[in-house]
Amino acid sequence: MKKIEEQISLDGIDKAILRVLMDNARTPVQEIARQLDLSGSAVHQRIKKLEDANLIQGSYLKLNPSSLGYTTTAYIGVYLDKAMRNPEAVSQLKKIPEVVECHYTTGNWSILIKILCKNNEHLMQLLNHQIQSIEGVSRTETFISLHQQINRQIKI
Repeated sequence: MKKIEEQISLDGIDKAILRVLMDNARTPVQEIARQLDLSGSAVHQRIKKLEDANLIQGSYLKLNPSSLGYTTTAYIGVYLDKAMRNPEAVSQLKKIPEVVECHYTTGNWSILIKILCKNNEHLMQLLNHQIQSIEGVSRTETFISLHQQINRQIKI
C-alpha cells in the first residue's frame, strides 16, 4: 500500500484482504490468511496499515430497520434561511434518532437528510414537530423511498 497525494494505492494482497472483509467483516484474520496463503501476522499488519491510513473506518453490525418496524425511508431536503445556521441546524438534527444521515449539499437545499420512520404518520410527526421547528429551517422537501434497489460499497 502506498499513499500518493492523499490517495491510497493498493496492491493485490490489500485488495484481496479488503474484498474478504467487505463480504464479511467478522472473518477471522487466520481465515483470511489461509485463503490468501499468507501468515496471520502479515494479514494483521496489513489490516492495521489500512486502518491507520483511514481506508478502513471500522466494522460494525448493520441492523435491518424493517425488522424493528421502521418501514418508511425518506430523504428530506432542508432549506435554511441563512447558510450560517448550518452548524446549529445539524446539532439539532443529531438529537433526532431517526435521522441516520446528514449531508451538506450544493444546489437548492442546504442540507439533505435520510430518516427512518415506522410509517407515514411517524414521518409527518417528525417533519411537523421536530425538523421544521428547528430555528433557521425555512422549509423542507420530502421524498419517500418506495424500495432501495441498489445497496453497495465502492468496488475494490
